[in-house]
Amino acid sequence: MEKISETDLILNEDGSIYHLNLHPEDISDLVILVGDPDRVALVSKYFDHIEVKKGKREFITHTGLIGNKRLTVISTGIGTDNIDIVLNELDALVNIDFNTRLPHSNLRSLDIIRIGTSGALQSDIPVDSLLISSAAFGLDALMHYYKYELNQSDKQLLQEFHSALPANYKLNPYLALASNKLLEQLGHMASLGLTLTAPGFYSPQGRQIRAKSTIPDLLSLISSFQYSGLKITNLEMETAGIYGLSACLGHHALSFNVILANRATDKFSKKPAAVMDSFIQSILSALTS
Repeated sequence: MEKISETDLILNEDGSIYHLNLHPEDISDLVILVGDPDRVALVSKYFDHIEVKKGKREFITHTGLIGNKRLTVISTGIGTDNIDIVLNELDALVNIDFNTRLPHSNLRSLDIIRIGTSGALQSDIPVDSLLISSAAFGLDALMHYYKYELNQSDKQLLQEFHSALPANYKLNPYLALASNKLLEQLGHMASLGLTLTAPGFYSPQGRQIRAKSTIPDLLSLISSFQYSGLKITNLEMETAGIYGLSACLGHHALSFNVILANRATDKFSKKPAAVMDSFIQSILSALTS
């Protein structure tokens, strides 16, 4: 195999990877992803010991211990464009020799856990609850740039959703799945849902303030979609990209969605910080017990 070029895999002067500003020894095999850089400290305050604190741009990383369990928490910022950076650089940190610029002969697989906020689409999903994404449709373009495989039943689900979107909307969704391993380990913690990952917060999620949407009925269209008993449960901005790239790279990913809003009932959490803190503690307990 040819060496990976200096413009494909960019390193900083100190040998750290370009955007995350990390060296391979800085991360653990268990990685928690959060969107908000300020949320990193809200997770790591429950560590018994923090050994790494690094940051660059919106990418803040803390690595430490809870008991004997080593774990890393990284902020991604918002959206799947940032997920493209974070997932590829995490993989490079564990699977590329930065000196030879060649993949290691034995590849490592990370467990990647997203703890993020989300809005429910169905009226029976309560605000301040927790939902796990068993799969996610992406309305962004990220996974159209990567090769990945779906089985026949998943291809059918994707086709049914694509067919439910009017052709003049020019949307080209993809589907990505949670890790079966992590679902078996952690799926008991919350209800499972089918998530929609949007490429923006306002019009791409059916919001309208002053700028007029070309898809004014998007929210009702996606919330009414049904196939084989499945409905789209929630909206957010990262899960499909995390699932798709993790699968491409041989990692395991699971997304926890803290439901702070219900778009069907127009309710928003009265105590979002306390709710997030409570779920951070319960997820950390499950990951380290």
